[in-house]
Amino acid sequence: MTESLRQMGERVPRPVTPAHGYRPVFYIRTVTVTPAPVVELLLDGTVTEDEERDVIALFTPLGYAGQVRRQPPRRGPDDLAWLVLAALPLQAFLKGLGGDIGTDAYAALKKLVSRLNHRSTPVKAAPLVLADPDSGLRIVLDADLPADAYRQLCDLDLAKYRIGPLHYDQAHGRWRSELDEAAS
Repeated sequence: MTESLRQMGERVPRPVTPAHGYRPVFYIRTVTVTPAPVVELLLDGTVTEDEERDVIALFTPLGYAGQVRRQPPRRGPDDLAWLVLAALPLQAFLKGLGGDIGTDAYAALKKLVSRLNHRSTPVKAAPLVLADPDSGLRIVLDADLPADAYRQLCDLDLAKYRIGPLHYDQAHGRWRSELDEAAS
């Protein structure tokens, strides 16, 4: 190959044998690529493509790669429990959401939940549910959450909860799991 490059007028350095003072022609650099953490997104069949893009865009700035699956549309809206189920390591996600990187993601999360709730086809479902695949804990993000609920969510110690799901109790102004409270 070097001969063909020389014939085309390219300057190709000639390797010098180690006995004459080795000068490398190519430098080999190894780069370790760490794959992005994955958020598995299960979307209800009624979620539009624009809404799907918004959901993926929420997790991308925080370093998550989205794997999307769609659930077939349901026959009755009473059967629906959520529009978007996002399975990811919750504690790491919430720390990222509360950190410097998450400043824009925090606002995007609130906007997305509100947008999913105010759709042209109303549903009786939680717009977004965050689920931890390891612990099975779920956090339900209802559409009418105040800003303080999102701030508390970022500082929430999930180790205190075993059963879930977590809902924001607006009357008491805190996140709680009624099943965990009943079990203790």
